[in-house]
Amino acid sequence: MLKIELQKLLRLLKQQSISSTKNSRLKALWSILSLFVLVLVLEFATPVNYVFGYLYTGPILLATSRLGRAATFYTTLVAVVLTILNLGVPGNEVIEPSTVASRLIAVIALIVTGILSDRNRVYEQAIAQQQAKLEAQEQLTSIREDFASTLTHDLKTPLLGAIETLKAFQQGEFGAITPVQHKVLATMARSHQTTLQLVETLLDVYRNDTEGLELQLAPVNLVAVAEEAIATLRDLASSRQIHISLNYGESNFRRALWVKGDALQLGRVFVNLLTNAINHSLRGGKVEVILVSQSDYQIVKVLDNGLGITAAEQLHIFERFYQGNSDRQAKGSGLGLYLTRQIIAAHGGTIWAENRISSGDATRTPRGALFGFRLPAYPFQPLLSV
Repeated sequence: MLKIELQKLLRLLKQQSISSTKNSRLKALWSILSLFVLVLVLEFATPVNYVFGYLYTGPILLATSRLGRAATFYTTLVAVVLTILNLGVPGNEVIEPSTVASRLIAVIALIVTGILSDRNRVYEQAIAQQQAKLEAQEQLTSIREDFASTLTHDLKTPLLGAIETLKAFQQGEFGAITPVQHKVLATMARSHQTTLQLVETLLDVYRNDTEGLELQLAPVNLVAVAEEAIATLRDLASSRQIHISLNYGESNFRRALWVKGDALQLGRVFVNLLTNAINHSLRGGKVEVILVSQSDYQIVKVLDNGLGITAAEQLHIFERFYQGNSDRQAKGSGLGLYLTRQIIAAHGGTIWAENRISSGDATRTPRGALFGFRLPAYPFQPLLSV
């Protein structure tokens, strides 16, 4: 019953739309006829050397905007015929060459008006179609991102619950566990923690794209942030037999590199870049973090000894969900480097990636990759340096 009523309603709306269109076309037609009558009266009631044919441009433009291409053609044709016809009607005047020239100029103007107005109508229709497509794509993108944001937000609760439950098992709250069970539970906990980090990264990416990244700005020492990130990833590096080193370029002395930024977000940058370097380094290799202080900028470089970056990857490596096609790219979400770029851009910095090439290598074979970023230096040194 409801379906039948909906069909009736849709049919009624369609009929009303058709009726409204017909009424609009009829009004346009009567307006064109009224304008033609007005111009005809002016044309044929005045001497032939007075050219009012230019006024036919009004009906032509109205036909183009309201009735379409065919109506534009016939309206232009009738206007041209009437303009020329006035040379011989009523026929009691001497026709001067200048009058004929004026009439021909008016005819050319009417034809040009018809052509240009029709072409303009086609352009307007094409623009309207493109705008409709863009609006539809924007709506689809908004719906997709809202869905992804809602889904990732809802996934955090069960993941957190699972992680807490595994911790309770590990702590023996549900009874004693064997070493083998403890090892299995630790593996499950790490897997759930990795999944939670991925969900949080995805949620942050969509939130940053839609709302922008909000920063809690304060003086931040990049050295302290780098050391904390390295300490966090010690276990991951050890499992891959990767050694992480921290140095200061040409100087071997520890120094502070101050910027004005969000310590939490900059910590995520270091973690993302270091994780990327560890994952792509050869087993038993080395990851280097180089900190360089300049007058206007603080520069951070993270180097690995992997297979390098292909030319195709360099163009897209910081794009969302890009995972690459070469052997270098480990399996991942393709979000870590994209989020890293978002954070650096929000701090007013720049980020880049390139291959490490030996200075004397004529073949320019990559011996690893370099990911670097540059941030504006904080102009005033805090009293207490960390």
